[in-house]
Amino acid sequence: MKNFLYIIVAIVAVVALVWAFCGKSNASQNRTLIAYFSATGNTAGVAQKLASATGADLFAIQPVAAYTAEDLDWQNDKSRTSVEMSDRRTRPEIASRVENMEQYDVIFLGFPIWWGREPSIIDTFLESYDFTGKIIVPFATSGGTPTTADAADSIRQIVAASGTSVPTGKRFPTNVSADELKSWASEWLK
Repeated sequence: MKNFLYIIVAIVAVVALVWAFCGKSNASQNRTLIAYFSATGNTAGVAQKLASATGADLFAIQPVAAYTAEDLDWQNDKSRTSVEMSDRRTRPEIASRVENMEQYDVIFLGFPIWWGREPSIIDTFLESYDFTGKIIVPFATSGGTPTTADAADSIRQIVAASGTSVPTGKRFPTNVSADELKSWASEWLK
């Protein structure tokens, strides 16, 4: 009877180990990161849904000095964002760094579309790491810009020397479903 009990316990342990090993998400196997910048919370909501749907790690790209409503006034030529976006060399400082960026193979990079492209803080992020051999997949939120093509071109230029793959990506409405995000992301989580 004891031998039978040992055999049952051993079988359960083996099944549990196999399940734990095989049950890991694609994001874990691909070592995936969702890095995003969100000034108003819209992109954060999409990024959180994407991370939840894929099992990826999540990192908020936050400026040292947070953006205020006045900073975000795109109709004021002297607002912080207007000044930053009019000078492509502007690099707002980021408050923290991704620990062990080298562990990630796929980085989904989220941001709002500002002035038809990625915010300057995204450029700061891209210039802060070595992305050699990685895939950076842009995703964006925007009230009016229909595509991420210009942003993807800009990102490709910044990381060109590293040979990083940068597909065009996609713009999402803030009410996008987790299922739609998971389906879209699956192309890069194989």
